[in-house]
Amino acid sequence: MDQVYKVAPQLLKFLSHLLGWLPWIGKPIAGFLSNPPGWFLLAVAIAVPILFVVAVFPGIFAYTTLVERKALGRIQNRIGPNRVGRWGILQPIADGVKLLIKEDIVPRSADKFVHFLAPVIAVIPSVLLFSVVPVGAGLVPVDLNIGILFAFAISTASVLALFMGGWASRNKFSLLGAMRAVAQVVSYEVPMVLAAVAVVMAAGSLSTLAIAKAQSGGILNISHWFVFRPWGFVGFVLFTIGAMAESARTPFDIPEAESEIIAGYHTEYSGFKFALFQLGEYLASIAMAGITVTMFLGGYNGPGSGPGILGGLISMFWFFAKLGGMIVLTIWIRGTWPRVRVDQLMSFAWKVLLPMSIVNIVAVGMWHYITIRPIAWVVTTLWLVLWFVTLSKLAASENIEKREYRYAS
Repeated sequence: MDQVYKVAPQLLKFLSHLLGWLPWIGKPIAGFLSNPPGWFLLAVAIAVPILFVVAVFPGIFAYTTLVERKALGRIQNRIGPNRVGRWGILQPIADGVKLLIKEDIVPRSADKFVHFLAPVIAVIPSVLLFSVVPVGAGLVPVDLNIGILFAFAISTASVLALFMGGWASRNKFSLLGAMRAVAQVVSYEVPMVLAAVAVVMAAGSLSTLAIAKAQSGGILNISHWFVFRPWGFVGFVLFTIGAMAESARTPFDIPEAESEIIAGYHTEYSGFKFALFQLGEYLASIAMAGITVTMFLGGYNGPGSGPGILGGLISMFWFFAKLGGMIVLTIWIRGTWPRVRVDQLMSFAWKVLLPMSIVNIVAVGMWHYITIRPIAWVVTTLWLVLWFVTLSKLAASENIEKREYRYAS
């Protein structure tokens, strides 16, 4: 917001020049914008980040669904959406209209108030996550000094909506999906937070803006990104897996596994309520991708990024380019990896990710205290590889009993 407040006079002056060509009403407005009062500048500085969050990221969500459906179609040797508009480009609008006018069916025995409230609550945490994601040099809606902590607290709150939806539906499959969602989020939140602790230790701050600034400089403004450190690469992998599990993305979409429990927690939802659940899931996935970019991929840093209007625009380009890359990665994983079983899901979180995230914190400490960088590279890499091989061997050596499927008589 501070950066917007600084550049707001220049933007308003540019806008006043454009409006000055309009007859009648253009000149009075141009005169006001050329020398705006302080309260108006403050209002613009507050409104621009809010409008950015509620307009840009939902737009990204709409066309992410189209890109995902086209990409999955390509992976599965089919075409994908191609009927509404050229190349199916208007498909998100058609989907939105369809879901908006569909009948809202509520089970007779459902808790109607909680059933209505759950999809609304599912969207709110996902939108709030974007408030601490810096999209450019100094361009963050709210620069909290505990930004990372705020993001984790808000992202965890989304599981409450999933449980509310499953409980209020009065359906055993919905309740199973809700219980799975709670267990999954709790299990993967722990290694994900510990992976973020490594970044906080290296940057010395919980502020997302400070973490992005800590990765600036170096060769082409790239070499200081945390992902190019041994502990940073491991943390990136751990955090990406945890973020995908928390937002219930394939192969971790156990709470809504249609092959087992119909559609999980949203089995009894239709119309726009169902759309709100999907909106919350996709926005959470995009927001966690943005936080991953901020913590490990340098955030908005890249060649040419820096202060000023031009540097700010270049930094926004780099942020959204990396965000797009993360979204493509999640789509690629969804199209190529099969869904894991619920026991495999929980075992992987507690027996592999959790100890590996603790080992990674020790690696950050080694990196900090070993000041000779070549030695730090060798020591931390050997430490991480040793523990990765050990945990992999232990996980692979488990005796998995053959399942017996019995049917009720």
